[in-house]
Amino acid sequence: MTDDEAAGGLGAVLHTAKHALAAGLARSLPALRIVNQPGGFDCPGCAWPEAHEHSAIEFCENGAKAVSHEATHKRVTREFFLTHRVTALRAQSHRWLEAQGRLTEPMIRRPGNDRFEPISWNLAFQRIGEALRALGSPNEAVFYTSGRTSNEAAFLYQLFVREFGTNNLPDCSNLCHESSGTGLGEMIGIGKGTVSLADFEQADLILVIGQNPGSNHPRMLTTLAAAAQRGCRIVSINPLRERGLVRFKHPQRLSGLLGSGTKLAERFVQVRVGGDVALLKGVMKELLALEAERPGKVLDAAFLAEHTVGFEALRASLDTQSYEELEREAGLSRAVMRELAQLYAASERTIACWAMGLTQHRHGVGNVQELMNLLLLRGNIGKPGAGPCPVRGHSNVQGDRTMGIWERPNAGFLDALEREFHFAPPRAHGWSTIEAIRALHERRAKFFLALGGNFAAASPDTAYTEDALARADFAVHVATTLNRTHVVSGREAILLPCLGRTERDMQQARAQFVTVEDSMATVHRSEGRLAPAAPHLMSEVAIVAGIARSALRERSVVPWEVLAGNYDEIRERIARVVPGCEGMNERVRAPGGFVLPRPPAERRFETASGRAELQVVPLPKLEVPAGRLVLMTIRSHDQFNTTVYTDDDRYRGILGDRRVVLANAEDLAALGLAPEQRVDVTSHWAGANGEETRRIEGFRLVAYDLPRGCAAAYFPEANPLVPIGQFADKSLTPAFKSIVVSLAPSLVTPAAGS
Repeated sequence: MTDDEAAGGLGAVLHTAKHALAAGLARSLPALRIVNQPGGFDCPGCAWPEAHEHSAIEFCENGAKAVSHEATHKRVTREFFLTHRVTALRAQSHRWLEAQGRLTEPMIRRPGNDRFEPISWNLAFQRIGEALRALGSPNEAVFYTSGRTSNEAAFLYQLFVREFGTNNLPDCSNLCHESSGTGLGEMIGIGKGTVSLADFEQADLILVIGQNPGSNHPRMLTTLAAAAQRGCRIVSINPLRERGLVRFKHPQRLSGLLGSGTKLAERFVQVRVGGDVALLKGVMKELLALEAERPGKVLDAAFLAEHTVGFEALRASLDTQSYEELEREAGLSRAVMRELAQLYAASERTIACWAMGLTQHRHGVGNVQELMNLLLLRGNIGKPGAGPCPVRGHSNVQGDRTMGIWERPNAGFLDALEREFHFAPPRAHGWSTIEAIRALHERRAKFFLALGGNFAAASPDTAYTEDALARADFAVHVATTLNRTHVVSGREAILLPCLGRTERDMQQARAQFVTVEDSMATVHRSEGRLAPAAPHLMSEVAIVAGIARSALRERSVVPWEVLAGNYDEIRERIARVVPGCEGMNERVRAPGGFVLPRPPAERRFETASGRAELQVVPLPKLEVPAGRLVLMTIRSHDQFNTTVYTDDDRYRGILGDRRVVLANAEDLAALGLAPEQRVDVTSHWAGANGEETRRIEGFRLVAYDLPRGCAAAYFPEANPLVPIGQFADKSLTPAFKSIVVSLAPSLVTPAAGS
């Protein structure tokens, strides 16, 4: 094992220092000293929780990149827009746009104009209010939310949108873990995981499936390393053998800098892309066979009888399933399935972690439910060291949903909102992200407001999505830095620059703090301490309140100025509306904050039956004609969601180029192609009028350790291949992870970073 094959270590330290230096040490170092610390701010990166005992350094390499990116000394001023027309900005790469620095004042692009120009906050709010009131119906507006939004801003945002009269509240959850929420909600009555960090200290088996924590949730590696060191067994189930799960060298410890590090996963099960349901069915069939060999020793019969329904239907469906078909769809042998079943049967306490590798398929909900079936068969929920753990990739995406950012709100939440604020919220469901894009494209929606995020880059079918955004009459973007969405959306558009997570938020001469919820349902405070990047920045809370006052005027019953002036006032309302947040102001001031209720963790299931409901999941069959591959989109190591820091992917050894396709060397040879060759990539799917296609050009082939028939490429570069109509059943999550493609030699050789 060489240093190059371990995650973390000296390389992580050097790259952290490099990004901090580039951002400017005067701002980045003070920010890094208090990130994830008591009295400091929550990292704007992933949502992995902090340990109860804090160390002097509570950030990872990628967290440091996110903090430095926000704390940068670079500024996008009115002079920048004088020298850069919008049409010229559209020709720039995603990375170039975001690298220009922090937005400093409100800007407007008027109809027919090719430049953004300054506008005052008051006039900006006035113009937005006029545009909203001019709509034929509140349902002609789309209100998107990113996972960086605080609980306070999210609660105020959904309150404004519902008082305005619509539930059109798509958010980034629709694009990532919606399949988790849907699948878990149907089975255990809540769309969240049930474990805590303490459970990782007691588990004796951890399944990491469809997830790359080394790049996407690096602080998780510390937790996994501690588990491995005490003897917990870790299994990676993923088409790619990711370096972050091979070995971890803790970059904050001398042993991590000089030693060989800690071995993490003992097994790498490289399932075929889209083959997770088949693999899990095979493991469960083998589990049933082991139970037949040792009656009463494998399945948790008492748990199944007392706390579940649907076992007999599940067993009957597994009995009729042939191993030959499961092997073909999973791309793995029955022997592998039996080995996993034996390992699982020997474990008394198992945690299953997952991310986008499970959720972003046509059968994403089925993936999650089949994994949950596996956990339930041995009672691995509601006991120490066991349970489901969907790992969120954005710092408060789970909190946004808790605060009511959802296009399909439940009646109980709306009832509480009505009691508290004395208006009748709309009851009809709104649009999810996919539905909102279609509504914009068809001109059923005419107004688009994004509270953070990079909607155009995060969404599928890039050309279709950008065309949809361009058709909006009016677009508003609340943001810290410039991105692609800002330059492609709206006949008229306004940029509203906001404070970052790292910065002081002063309202009515008092410092304010906000709260966030991590992947394990813990709500805690976050308070930035840096001076704002520019004097004209406003907080997200203040911006939402300003838009609400302008749009609703005298018909509003909400005291917007009171709420925006003191965030304790917002939390008092949250405490009376959101279950589990009672006494929020007092509880969030306690060290570590507080944990929201997770009834399944106590073996209470708020389902129709009052029990956990095992599901019969159909076996997906992805038909792949000869000469084609199944491609999945992935993140690089030097990337946070749509924000790309460099063109390198250090952990995979790919440098200086993001327009690449990773594929098995034998597949390339069979297709008459060679590593380093440039190819055009065409996606194929069954449309309403026969086969439809999308194409991206000039991508470099990289021979990589992937199962036969599989390929991978980075997003957002590969997003144009994902059709708007390819999404998960029930959850409508875009199928970024199961794209049937063909490769053909290309004459295009794009510049790096394009």
